[in-house]
Amino acid sequence: MAASLPSPSLLVAPHGHVRWGAAAWVRVSLVLSLVAASCDTDPGSSAPPPREGRGATLSVTELYTLSLQETNDRLKALGVPVTARYGVRSFKLIYETVDAQGEPVQASGAVVAPSPVLGTMDILSFQHGTILRRGGAPSQSEGAQFIGIGYAADGYLSVLPDLLGLGESQGLHPYHHAATAGTAVVDMLRATSDLAAAKGWMLSGQLFLTGYSQGGYTAMAVHRALEEDYADEFTVMASAPMAGAYDLSGVMTETILSTEPYPSPYYLPYLILAYNEVYGLYDDPSEFLVSPYDTLLPPLFDGTHGEGEVNALLPDVPREILNPALLAAFEQDPNHMFRLVLAENDVHRWAPKAPIRMYHCAGDRHVPIANAHAALEGLKGGSASVELIEPVQDADHFGCAAYAIYSGKAWIDTF
Repeated sequence: MAASLPSPSLLVAPHGHVRWGAAAWVRVSLVLSLVAASCDTDPGSSAPPPREGRGATLSVTELYTLSLQETNDRLKALGVPVTARYGVRSFKLIYETVDAQGEPVQASGAVVAPSPVLGTMDILSFQHGTILRRGGAPSQSEGAQFIGIGYAADGYLSVLPDLLGLGESQGLHPYHHAATAGTAVVDMLRATSDLAAAKGWMLSGQLFLTGYSQGGYTAMAVHRALEEDYADEFTVMASAPMAGAYDLSGVMTETILSTEPYPSPYYLPYLILAYNEVYGLYDDPSEFLVSPYDTLLPPLFDGTHGEGEVNALLPDVPREILNPALLAAFEQDPNHMFRLVLAENDVHRWAPKAPIRMYHCAGDRHVPIANAHAALEGLKGGSASVELIEPVQDADHFGCAAYAIYSGKAWIDTF
């Protein structure tokens, strides 16, 4: 189901607030391709006792405060011609969560709040796209927070999780691992709720989820986890996953096996190395990767190298890095271990209770839109409405992003 963009002029919500316009997000696409103090002290509020275990806050660092004028200047400098309604304050949270084996680890993320906080706030959690460098995570880079700045400048409490293995978290990021995506974000939401209580901020109880590319996958995984396992703590009002690889065992497996060139071949070794950390797929990388990639690639996923550096070393056809014996077995055996772990991390077959509106463009070669069509069929068992919107006809992965994020927020605003 395709949708046309509203007029490029600023969109005015029914209650009179100025909302983001399409023109703003067209210019934001350039950034995406690189994919006054707050009222803190409410005398009548009392913070709850410190949380222990998962979601416990280990540290809070205020990163910066921007007045209304400074927020507008910052957005303008980022190429976002939007008029902010609020200044913003940014915080880095380090909190406790668990790894894939259930062991306690620390994770981090950024929270961007309106400044001043004048009333109750909805939480809008944005899940970032694929990154390799720890320093590219939201808690480490103001540039990676610009979407959160925009949300907070419009009145939302913006939550930007780094996820495991990124930001302040050590180890290899468990790329497209649904379970740890869920636990890391849930525990970030817990720490954010505690921050709000400590600051005397009032929360509405309304939680929205969104994200683009890997962030679309993460948003879908988190929505499922919240409804199935944490419904007594959080109520998802709606989610807007965008351009996510929801069908790993189907659509993305076909992509892996394709003999056609692929625009981001580093996705495949990222997935293999990450899944090995979680599932122990091999004893030696040479069981999965042909020489020289078995020795060349693992050191490049240590959190200090960028995707461009890795892509430059890879063939255009991702399957060419695979051990021929492994590739033959993977192609022929429907119960191959790699197929089974991919299926375990599918997020397109469950029964949502809160509405989902996916955004995806047909020209996307990084993450084929067939993922969204599979989810459109697989999510029909729930009580909620599930829709697919193509915000720009036939746009590619990066060309779609700005329009999708704009359109997704406009939809969330209607709640």
